[in-house]
Amino acid sequence: MTDEQSETDDKNAQTDGGGTGIVPPDDETPTWSERKQRTEGLSRLTYEYFERARREDQDLRQESSYVERDVLAFPVWPHEMIRNLSLTSFFVGMIIFLSATLPPHLGAPADPNSTPAVILPDWYLYWSFGLLKLGPLNPELAIFGGEKLLSDRAYGVVANIVVVGIVAIVPFLNKGSARRPVEQPFWAAVGMMGFAFAWTISIYSAKNLVPIAPHLLFDLTFLVPPLVGTITYAVLKAMREGYMFDLNRRYYRLRPPK
Repeated sequence: MTDEQSETDDKNAQTDGGGTGIVPPDDETPTWSERKQRTEGLSRLTYEYFERARREDQDLRQESSYVERDVLAFPVWPHEMIRNLSLTSFFVGMIIFLSATLPPHLGAPADPNSTPAVILPDWYLYWSFGLLKLGPLNPELAIFGGEKLLSDRAYGVVANIVVVGIVAIVPFLNKGSARRPVEQPFWAAVGMMGFAFAWTISIYSAKNLVPIAPHLLFDLTFLVPPLVGTITYAVLKAMREGYMFDLNRRYYRLRPPK
């Protein structure tokens, strides 16, 4: 065997340490047009992407003691497009599978002459429908002779505007660089409070179907979210020291906390 043949074999044997030969080294990476001509299909192309991305990320970690991930990243094409295409294909396949195996039930046609006993919107609007039922919180003002300043319906609309406004303004209030909840326990607790309130107010919107006394369900609607937020804050605060110094040393080596 000549030296030239030996050198060629060594180049062909260069892989990501596993000896599979599926992912070529950087200097032999095919162009996108060459990839397109292959016949392995999306599965092999997806594997090549993840393997290449893993190797590039590992090289970056080994070459530098500090990597600013906001600046140093991978190109959208083809890296991100292949990943998004594989994830989209998976979820679309799951939707098709579920729709084929569990077809939706079609009830009787709607009768415009009869009003249902329980009226509910689509499930993703339960929280908004629950805010329209906050009549018990609408104060009766003595200066108006015990009358309410706003009707219960108008009060519910105002409540929707207030809640949506709070959700919209939170990103402008929290301008930190935290990547994970444990790094900012307070804002993580605020997020969990909002998540819990969305659930409790949605359950309250269907109070006619819940086997709990209405007054008790109303109290739980506003007591559970602060409890969830307090527990979240306490747990993350307790995890913070161990997380920073033991569980995620590599992350803080690459991105030191400020």
